[in-house]
Amino acid sequence: QLQLVESGGGLVQPGGSLRLSCAASRTVASIISMGWYRQAPGKQRELVAIIFNGGTTTYSDSVKGRFTTSRDIAKKTVLLEMKTRKPEDTAVYYCNVHQRTFFETDYWGQGTQVTVSS
Repeated sequence: QLQLVESGGGLVQPGGSLRLSCAASRTVASIISMGWYRQAPGKQRELVAIIFNGGTTTYSDSVKGRFTTSRDIAKKTVLLEMKTRKPEDTAVYYCNVHQRTFFETDYWGQGTQVTVSS
């Protein structure tokens, strides 16, 4: 059973930085991508950043230039470095692993709260 555990969330002032970490409980085979999503109350979960197998990354337009995602294969972690600015950055951030073996499978972490406030 794969578990994903996010950490690093908390309260941050606008302009402040946070680093979110997602740790996998085991090595995952046949990974298509790893990514970060966020969801605010009353809103749909939205894509923040994705890193594909091979290292290619994509970002939501709203976070381009401010957020950076990376991975450490040896440590089985994926990171999201955030330079916050807008109240809209306030959300629960979820780690995702998309796997394709025979069926496509999505794994999700429990989420970590990020609150941007003065």
